Amino acid sequence: MSGPIGWLASGGGPLHGEVLVPGDKSVSHRAIMLAALADGVSRVEGFLEGEDTRATAAAFAGMGVRIDTPSPSQRIVHGVGMNGLSAPRKAIDCGNAGTGMRLLAGLLAGQRFDSVLVGDESLSRRPMRRIIEPLARMGAEIRAEAGDLPPLRIRGGRHLRGMLHTPAIASAQVKSAILLAGLQAEGVTEVREAHPTRDYTERMLQAFGWPIEFGPGWARLAGGHRLAATDIVVPADFSSAAFFLVAASIVPGSDLVLRSVGINPRRTGLLSVLRLMGADIVEAGRRGQGDDAVADLRVRHAVLRGIDVPEALVADMIDEFPILFVAAAAARGTTRIAGASELRVKESDRITAMAQGLQALGIGVAETPDGAVIEGGALAAGRIESAGDHRIAMSFAVAGQIAAGPVRIGDCANVATSFPGFAELARSCGMNVRDTDLA
Repeated sequence: MSGPIGWLASGGGPLHGEVLVPGDKSVSHRAIMLAALADGVSRVEGFLEGEDTRATAAAFAGMGVRIDTPSPSQRIVHGVGMNGLSAPRKAIDCGNAGTGMRLLAGLLAGQRFDSVLVGDESLSRRPMRRIIEPLARMGAEIRAEAGDLPPLRIRGGRHLRGMLHTPAIASAQVKSAILLAGLQAEGVTEVREAHPTRDYTERMLQAFGWPIEFGPGWARLAGGHRLAATDIVVPADFSSAAFFLVAASIVPGSDLVLRSVGINPRRTGLLSVLRLMGADIVEAGRRGQGDDAVADLRVRHAVLRGIDVPEALVADMIDEFPILFVAAAAARGTTRIAGASELRVKESDRITAMAQGLQALGIGVAETPDGAVIEGGALAAGRIESAGDHRIAMSFAVAGQIAAGPVRIGDCANVATSFPGFAELARSCGMNVRDTDLA
């Protein structure tokens, strides 16, 4: 994996200008997967050139799908149809992509051939029980290592049956794995959630012509249909834009525009929370339709205040919590986060990683089982270990912009999995983030 050994982040100055962040990772994964199984040729524009999404494209190339790259951020996928995949000659390497592994497990559970899903050291520590158990109830046979950890060994030729699944913990990845298995299952597959999660899989299936019904917190489809090739334009990733939204909010004098950001409400919980905290973020130039719209977001510095984060918004911002911790640290007063236990099984235990990192910078943080209590205050200089987690690394790069001295951040290589070129883009709008050897 490529990337800097570490970063040195410190106060640079106000953020100004216009920024276009890379394409949405969640959409990029799903676009490749469904285009590969579609009948015909699909074009994907705005594809995220990150290591996670490239791993997904490589997985399908290894199963006989021709994928052309006419230029960066473009893919032309020659679909092979629902039953056209070939048995991979070796284990499928998902890299650091938990989304890729979980969704692939669902897609491959009903294929006629055996397959093995492996990941890097970080992904190999992430539990997979929440997809193994429901897929097994559908008839899949998936074996994992002790503790339900990868590699995942999926037996082919299984007869899958549709079912109703009501997950105890809301997770878009679990929901998506079940729905994708349902494409090859007999009967109806339905997922009902206590709290609505991101609906990109549902919308992508609809775009590729699969009959599906869905609404906030539920989705239902029947197996046995076909996917039809289509063209997909991937919006700029809100999760990537989030770092700049917070940076411009907390650095005095900032006035920044983020272009063409996807504003699906199942992804933009952080936007609502930042506004509750007093952020000055204005949406302009909305284009597209409904929940697939994009808009330009103008963010200016504002004095943030601590709040009790509404639990109803947690599922809509699960990837943005690391940078929310930084916003809370910069706010006046106390911020309380609850209902976010999912953070403990991400690329790292993000609650502990963020709590320890902020404490190292002089911020009072008390962990709870499903969240934290953060006392806003002045950030000091310090050294942070990102635990190989890209969102932890980028969050502390933002924190360094308002710290009293340099913030040294170790183990930043995994940023390339989701946001290649983050440091360069950050510098282009006024942030001070540079590569350094922390040895």
